[in-house]
Amino acid sequence: MLSISNLSYYIGGRPLYENANLHIKPKDKIGLVGQNGTGKSTLLKIINGDYQPSTGEVQKAKDCTIGFLNQDLLSYQSDDSILNVALAAFKETLALQEEIDQVLKQMETDYSDEIINRLAKLQDRFESNEGYTIKAKAEEVLEGIGFQTADLNKPLRQFSGGWRMRVMLAKLLLEKPSLLMLDEPTNHLDLPSIQWVENYLKNYEGAVIVVSHDQTFLDNCISTTVEVANQTLTTYPGNYTFYKEEKKLRMELQQNAYENQQQMIKQTERFIERFRAKATKSNQVQSRIKALERMDRVHEVVDDEAFVNFKFKFSQKSGRDVVVLDHVSKSYGDLVILKNTSARIERGDKIALIGANGKGKSTLLRIIDGSEKIQGNRAEGHNVIKSFFAQHQLEALTLDNEIIQEMSQSGSPKTETELRNVLGCFLFTNDDVFKKIKVLSGGEKSRVALAKTLISEANFLLLDEPTNHLDFQSVNILIQALQQYEGTFVTVSHDRHFIKGVANKIWYIEDQEIKEYPGTYEEYEFWRSQQIENTPSKQEVKAAKKSPVETPRNTPEFQQAKKDLKKLEEQVEKTEKEIESLEILKSELEEKLADPEVYSDEEKVQKIQESYQNVQNSLYESTAKWESLVDQVSTLQEKLA
Repeated sequence: MLSISNLSYYIGGRPLYENANLHIKPKDKIGLVGQNGTGKSTLLKIINGDYQPSTGEVQKAKDCTIGFLNQDLLSYQSDDSILNVALAAFKETLALQEEIDQVLKQMETDYSDEIINRLAKLQDRFESNEGYTIKAKAEEVLEGIGFQTADLNKPLRQFSGGWRMRVMLAKLLLEKPSLLMLDEPTNHLDLPSIQWVENYLKNYEGAVIVVSHDQTFLDNCISTTVEVANQTLTTYPGNYTFYKEEKKLRMELQQNAYENQQQMIKQTERFIERFRAKATKSNQVQSRIKALERMDRVHEVVDDEAFVNFKFKFSQKSGRDVVVLDHVSKSYGDLVILKNTSARIERGDKIALIGANGKGKSTLLRIIDGSEKIQGNRAEGHNVIKSFFAQHQLEALTLDNEIIQEMSQSGSPKTETELRNVLGCFLFTNDDVFKKIKVLSGGEKSRVALAKTLISEANFLLLDEPTNHLDFQSVNILIQALQQYEGTFVTVSHDRHFIKGVANKIWYIEDQEIKEYPGTYEEYEFWRSQQIENTPSKQEVKAAKKSPVETPRNTPEFQQAKKDLKKLEEQVEKTEKEIESLEILKSELEEKLADPEVYSDEEKVQKIQESYQNVQNSLYESTAKWESLVDQVSTLQEKLA
């Protein structure tokens, strides 16, 4: 279907690919893996035709169509509803619908056989294209990736970048191209949406190439792994777990071959050195020199699996109870997040807080931290020392600081040598530690912020989406670090590989209450699947609710529900305007932070950074509030339908 032959691609004289080859067959499900900066996204852009190879070629079959989801689509804007944006996937069918509408209008004055025959042909084509089901298909996909029914007729422009990216993903899935290319599709999805996309891709009729740092996602939806390393592409016929095991075997064989070759090279070089001056041996010496020149050198294995081994020091252990929440309620106006719920965190708990977006996970994390006002009681235990990691802390890093300087200002008593050892565990080695924060990528900033959190000597960690922006290697480093951590932590995450590696309890919010499963994530998944099997389907619930007498629409309950709905819709509109204003302000502040001249005034930079952090926090809260409001609107609309 598509073939890459002898591909070379250079950036500023540096080879990103040299003589790389890859063949993609129909129905292939490929995971593209490799360290950051090796060229995974670049390869997708070469296949898509956005970049031209330096040498080599990309050949595709005439009937091969390509759909490409990439991070550039975050900036796409439209005044169309998200449903109409998704429906644009059915261009031919929509064009037929327009023609049918025109013919029907023409038939108001013209009843000729020619017009009637034309209408019949158009309707046959429309029906063969399954035109009467395209709206239902679009709704199913949009709701599958997290949108509520009430969202579907809202303009795309009203949604944040992450939600707009979901709409573009829905459009691509509905287009069903021969080759679907997805660059980090799980970045903007919550756990239920990730699982929905997994199931969709498993049954996808075409070929798929996925770039993702979500190991469980790859395991569940790919059958072939292609590694990008050493300027080439290496294919492994299995999912990500198979790739890791197979790569380990190949590395052992390569290392043995390398060591054997090195031994032979040394023996040959000793022979050449010993007999170079002897005329009687000159032919043999020259022969061996040429043999060395012609030899295909085996490269030494570079193990890209980093291992963390540093001790977490506590000045003191916490008491048995770390945080106790007693009959806690939290709401934003009429929006209820938690209602009269209780929970207890004990020393040694490793809690993963999971669930769909908009349920209040980050709000709960702030309640546990004590930084969110509540009704009810929050009690902190004896000798508890907290440290809180959240994405907005990346912006709180001092941009003009070097990495080692930033670490030394964290309040840790560690020496520079100890700090360098910690940074080495987080992949900052040698002169890397002298890089300025402002030149780091998002993933590198995350690693610095996490390293600062982990050396704080806190015995209680709160981690909000700590794996965002991290590649496989960095996620594994964090897992190892937290496995060695002897304190207590609560983490919000959608990364199942990470959760499986660190959690001994699962928390989730359901019916405005904190629910706990006292076991690992794998045990929780099995328990949850059993619960779902025993839960009636929506159709069964609706059938059970049906009664011979419909509820009258003029009852006080119905009228009150209508008033509540109107009030909620007004709150949604108000919150959307708040989000829009905050996003504009955020963009303005980002422009200021991107201006090099700003950094000549340290006080000014600090004020801008503080403003940016405040805007980030407000935007996060407003978005969570909006998502929860939309959930309530959807529920009320279903009751009133």
